Amino acid sequence: MATQDHSQDHADLKLHAAQRALKLVEPGMTVGLGSGSTATLWIKLLGEQVRDHGLKIRAIASSEDSEKLGRSYGIPIINFEECRKLDLTVDGADEVAPGLALIKGGGGKLLREKIVASASKRFVVVADGSKQVEKLGKFPLPVEVIQMAVPLVSDELRELGFTPKIRVHADGSRYITDEGNLILDCSGLLMEDPAKLAAKIDSLVGVVEHGLFLNMANLALIACEKQIIERTV
Repeated sequence: MATQDHSQDHADLKLHAAQRALKLVEPGMTVGLGSGSTATLWIKLLGEQVRDHGLKIRAIASSEDSEKLGRSYGIPIINFEECRKLDLTVDGADEVAPGLALIKGGGGKLLREKIVASASKRFVVVADGSKQVEKLGKFPLPVEVIQMAVPLVSDELRELGFTPKIRVHADGSRYITDEGNLILDCSGLLMEDPAKLAAKIDSLVGVVEHGLFLNMANLALIACEKQIIERTV
């Protein structure tokens, strides 16, 4: 029973963070829809405002799942041909470190998430208190890689100190991203200097993107037991 209570508390915290993020949305905005469990709660709350209360917004989604969910509530989905800049993007994170350095991509949508975040005037992270860390790296860093280059990139990542592992589904089949790539989940390295590491990973041929989101978030809404903590850079 205790486990059930704990998971319910966890869900409540996520909901509180999502509700707080909803207050940042204003009529007429173009918003970015994040991916993952907390962002999904936010999309549902946002969708209810559109469907039931006539909130006028437009959105660009960071994954096929988020797009489908948004459309189910009647949120108008557009693309970057129609709008180059987003007013606000709300998304989750797997780890949040000082300076709002993030690891994202546990759900496998990191490439589109980073594209959407990079085009946003305001990028807000919603998470529960368990995601706060002093140093990034306990959560394996996802690195999206062109399939052909996986053996080469894996060797390079090992040289950087990581233990890379190809992401698979529960049935053992390889996880394929929305863009048709593989993900290497890289564990075993607490990051003293995430920016330096990000630059090294960026330089590897065959790497499409990685889950280090640095100098991107403006605000993190962290749902702790008693309150929502607002963290800024």
